[in-house]
Amino acid sequence: MSRLLLILLGAALPILFFTPSEGGEVGVCYGRVATDLPDPASVVQLLKKNGITMVRIYDTDPTVLRSLANTNIKVTVELTNEELPLAAADQNNFALQWVQSNVKAYYPATLINGVTVGNEVFKEASQLNSQLVPAMKNVQAALAKLGMADAVKVTTPIAFDALNPSFPPSAGTFRDDIALSVMSPMVDFLQQTGSYLMVNFYPYLAYLATPGMSIDYLLFRPNNGVLDTGSGQTYFSLFDAQLDAVYYAMEKLPSSSMHVGGMRKLTAGGGTPEVHHGEEGHPNKGHGGVGTPQNAQDFMAGLTHQVLQGNSGTAAANGHRPLTASAVRGTPHRPNADLNVYIFALFNENNKPEDDQDFGLFYPNQQPVYPNPIDFVHGGTSGGPLQPSYCVANAAVGDAALQAALDFACDNRDGNRADCSAIQPGQPCFEPDTKLAHASYAFNDYYQKNGRVKSACDFSGAGTIVNQAPSGACDPSPSWCVVNAAVGDTRLQAALDYACGPGAANCTDIQPGARCFDPDTKVAHASFAFNSYYQLRGRATGTCDFAGAGIIVQQAPKIGNCVLPSTAMR
Repeated sequence: MSRLLLILLGAALPILFFTPSEGGEVGVCYGRVATDLPDPASVVQLLKKNGITMVRIYDTDPTVLRSLANTNIKVTVELTNEELPLAAADQNNFALQWVQSNVKAYYPATLINGVTVGNEVFKEASQLNSQLVPAMKNVQAALAKLGMADAVKVTTPIAFDALNPSFPPSAGTFRDDIALSVMSPMVDFLQQTGSYLMVNFYPYLAYLATPGMSIDYLLFRPNNGVLDTGSGQTYFSLFDAQLDAVYYAMEKLPSSSMHVGGMRKLTAGGGTPEVHHGEEGHPNKGHGGVGTPQNAQDFMAGLTHQVLQGNSGTAAANGHRPLTASAVRGTPHRPNADLNVYIFALFNENNKPEDDQDFGLFYPNQQPVYPNPIDFVHGGTSGGPLQPSYCVANAAVGDAALQAALDFACDNRDGNRADCSAIQPGQPCFEPDTKLAHASYAFNDYYQKNGRVKSACDFSGAGTIVNQAPSGACDPSPSWCVVNAAVGDTRLQAALDYACGPGAANCTDIQPGARCFDPDTKVAHASFAFNSYYQLRGRATGTCDFAGAGIIVQQAPKIGNCVLPSTAMR
């Protein structure tokens, strides 16, 4: 196997095999306020290796923009606060020349898809508040003049403190000094141009300022939720609460173009622009002890999972956490909204103020800061071993609680819960006919379908997560993922490199001398790797695709002396 060494070194994760599920996209903020960062060409390779498809930069540096050419990485560039007054004053000269020199000159080889006009102007340069929307309009007009207005959207990043202190989320409003004078015409402009409002969020600051707040609520861990008494919605993450506060604040702005009773008119699409996260950060050290590599990893793992896979927290009618939660897009107030997030930041930057230096995903030597790196393709983490896990019933809760949870898990009218057909009378998994056995089957089916998030094995305490396949567990329809040899060796090798990448399949058994190394062919090795990947991810839809290189079979395959397992193995 000529390229097996590449597998051991950790191959890049090519986007062509797996793209984020509908619901949003995760990018990074590539700041360069440091003396020890790798050159832009090396940074681009780091982005590609980690499957990062979206990047925000804080200027229009030519070297950076040229390095990003022909990579399919979407780029948001910035017209700086220093340039903003010139853009506001002179559309036909400065704004047009700026767009020609800094956007059109690189597009479309460099996929510039956004221009941020200024950055946190209300906080960093409040003397420019009145010029912000005129500057945005002039840059938009320049893009339109050059035929780029559909491809490149204009926005501005505002800090979350542009809102009044607001709890619950439904009470969200913008500060009086900017609400009518700046935010109302800005939201109109964004709506009219099909753009989005960009907000920089740092939820840990609200956590530090709110005595008694659960750190689990901050870090996307299972928690009891917080009830918004104004809306009746229950929030299971501070991320959702802050984002909805912005949506509520926008809805309360009067509009020159559409209003009902002085309020912004709501439509089926929500009536306001989408909110994109221009910066979403959590420190990896310091900050009152909340900044640790593990806390930062937990926050980013939860964040990316929600953006790429859906939200695992929904509200029960009584304001308490439901038995479990099915994945939904968006937030409680905007369940169908796409989430688009730029993580702050790609690197720890040593020339920033001390409190701002420790937000990086990577050290300048390109090694990950977190114990397990973030998976930008699927969400969650990817660097450490992916442990198989299962959800089984907790007999201690008693039959009544098990029956209630079983009824919930098997109520599949919306298509998002367990498939309980196999535990019906006469079906393969009906025996043993006990509530414990049936509940374990249903709980695990639900848990696997919902990405094995902890909340998907809660069931009000009736479910328990275990890491060993339960003895006697019934599998009514085993399946395996093997190679489609017709795609040829080149595509098989690319897919094999992906499957054996960091945190993906367990490929140790196909290394030289290991039990499944022979036969030493791409077909044999790829079949082993594909199946390992497929089983570890609970045979979820799409995990045996590999751009057409994998196929699912229902008969146990045997390759040489190696029998491919039908369960997750590490």
